[in-house]
Amino acid sequence: MGTAAIGRRGFTALLGAGLALGAAVPRSEATTVVRTTARIVVVGGGAAGTTMANRLARRLEGAAITVVDPRREHLYQPGYSLVAAGLKPAAYVIDGRTRDWLPAGVRLVEEEAAEIDPEARRVTTRSGTRLEYDFLIVATGLELDWSAIEGFSLDLVGKNGIGALYAGPEFAERTARAVRGFAEKGGVAVFTRPNTEMKCAGAPIKHTFIVEDIVATAGNRKKSEIVYCSNSKVLFSVPIVSERVRMLFHERGIQIRYEHVLRAIDPVRRIATFATPEGTKEIGYDYIHVVPPMRAPEVVRNSPLPWAERWKGQYWVEVDQKTLRHRRYPEVFALGDVAGVPKGKTAASVKWQAPVVEDQLVSQIQGREGTETYNGYTSCPLITRIGRAMLIEFDYNDNLLPSFPGVIAPLEELWITWLMKEIALKPTYNAMLRGLA
Repeated sequence: MGTAAIGRRGFTALLGAGLALGAAVPRSEATTVVRTTARIVVVGGGAAGTTMANRLARRLEGAAITVVDPRREHLYQPGYSLVAAGLKPAAYVIDGRTRDWLPAGVRLVEEEAAEIDPEARRVTTRSGTRLEYDFLIVATGLELDWSAIEGFSLDLVGKNGIGALYAGPEFAERTARAVRGFAEKGGVAVFTRPNTEMKCAGAPIKHTFIVEDIVATAGNRKKSEIVYCSNSKVLFSVPIVSERVRMLFHERGIQIRYEHVLRAIDPVRRIATFATPEGTKEIGYDYIHVVPPMRAPEVVRNSPLPWAERWKGQYWVEVDQKTLRHRRYPEVFALGDVAGVPKGKTAASVKWQAPVVEDQLVSQIQGREGTETYNGYTSCPLITRIGRAMLIEFDYNDNLLPSFPGVIAPLEELWITWLMKEIALKPTYNAMLRGLA
């Protein structure tokens, strides 16, 4: 059955049913409650850490589970693009307190982790609190290295044509103001992508599409140049998706600058400086979207946990890409953005990673080998204009993995995929946090 065969209301109902089914990640039947006195420390209370705390609290009876995170609020980061488009207020992505998402019995230490010592099996907080563990789950997320962009500071966002939606709810909202200002006059809009691994690598592309659409709707497209600066020779890590984006950019008159990495901005002269294979190049702008380099947080960087050579300077945790278990410390696992795997820095990836970590950890408690493995599943609802999006899903081998084959074609711009992003994704995300997806 294709989308043309059913009405909008019927298809929305089908979408709800499909999401309910799609939320269930393939996993083993062995979900019985296991008795244990294991001490489990989860460093990070974001999407990955909260999901794991809920799953393990349901699965393990008697375990002492501690989550370490200083953040008081839970942020729904997949919504940042919608806020930066002016479609949602900043409050849309502020989802209550971190504590509210954790189950009864799970201890929350509202401090920053300062040291991880995998030899002593201990985490130490900024105040000096020592947390001994039998198992450690590293789910810190990543760090945005704004200082790497010379001339940039967060107080510039929303002023003089500068946007930076990754910085958080307030800054995504400021970005929307800068976008509106640009759309009213037109000019040159420049979009950037860092030369590091990054969370939701499709976000810079979708923001480019969205701004182009907003400018066109405002009637100022002919007075505007839209320039996307890619850090490499491609637009997306999956070749077939990269080519599709290239084609859409061409159709929409969006210029591409390959191998352009942002190094500095001059907010007064409105000039961006890029490193390229031919040397330093400058591009003037009326609007620029700044995305900084990304790396593991300091507590991970200063520990023995990162890869020594791979992703040099980014410090992602050295884990087996299938089991997400540390390659040198078998009682340590990592998932979410900080995990050192070739794909998987999206919230949708956490949904598939969490059952694997649960199975591997519980199996280790039981003295047996785990059976669940992670195939690199990554999902990106790639907005191409307001009201249209493509649902891009793929694995480690760049194979497309459509969740709704025969209904939603992954490389087509569809309104139903837009509805999934705008309406249905958040309830699915919330179910994941509760350990139910």
